[in-house]
Amino acid sequence: MKRKLAFGSLALVAAVGGVLALTSPPRLLSHYDRLAGGREGSYPAATGVPFGSHGQALDIWAPNDQSNAPLPVVIFWYGGGWAKGDRASYAFAGRALAKAGFLVVVPDYRKVPSVRFPAFLDDGAEAVAWVQANIAQYRGDPARIAFMGHSAGAYQAVMLALDSKRLIAAGADPANVKAAVGLSGPYDFHPFTSDRAIAAFSQWPRPEETQPITFARKDAPALLLVTSEGDETVRPKNANNLGAKLKSLGAAVEVKNYGPLDHEEVVMALSVPFRSKGPVLADSVAFLKAHLGK
Repeated sequence: MKRKLAFGSLALVAAVGGVLALTSPPRLLSHYDRLAGGREGSYPAATGVPFGSHGQALDIWAPNDQSNAPLPVVIFWYGGGWAKGDRASYAFAGRALAKAGFLVVVPDYRKVPSVRFPAFLDDGAEAVAWVQANIAQYRGDPARIAFMGHSAGAYQAVMLALDSKRLIAAGADPANVKAAVGLSGPYDFHPFTSDRAIAAFSQWPRPEETQPITFARKDAPALLLVTSEGDETVRPKNANNLGAKLKSLGAAVEVKNYGPLDHEEVVMALSVPFRSKGPVLADSVAFLKAHLGK
């Protein structure tokens, strides 16, 4: 019910604005974020850039500034239950982070039912390898990279931050990954109960290998795990359990709980129209700057 209420507000705005509401809620959000001033302070440095071995593409968002200094890089993966979503619909996230001073890469990845675990993670690792090899031409610093994502995208971000062998297999250097921010992500969700988790992971013969908590390690990049009591899609136990495991190992981790916000409201709070819902953007930016530098 909360999910319908959160995105129902977008449908109402779409109707008032005369925009067809047949598009996805995140795409509507990006549209209204732009109209509300979200495009100020950033610009699309590149769109539809091909990468990887399966026809993937990515977009790059950059800040409007006059400096030629290399920029810290944030790779942002969107959510959608491993079954839907596209990079263009999350322009609001790219713009918000770019305006804060980061070069932001938003990559696509293959989805269920066309693929199952670990194909979407391998696509993520290929995106990291592409960034490290090519981002300097867009003024990005390949030695200062952070991961970020929401929901299934948070799974991508945190899993790739913890499972360094997957990055190495794709040709990326894990040492260049300094931090990761997971917004409302699943990290400790076996046995599988949701239809989407079953579809994405149940065929894998060793389910523990699908769980980010399995790969918790003391020398992991610094992690910010965001959750909320109002999230009925990905319960707070995911962030709490992974955070506790990392803390027990001596890793650098923070867990933030945004109280009544629901699953979608956490990522909506990155946008201009819904930023007042909570300091998700400000807290994420502060964390990223602390570990990537300005």
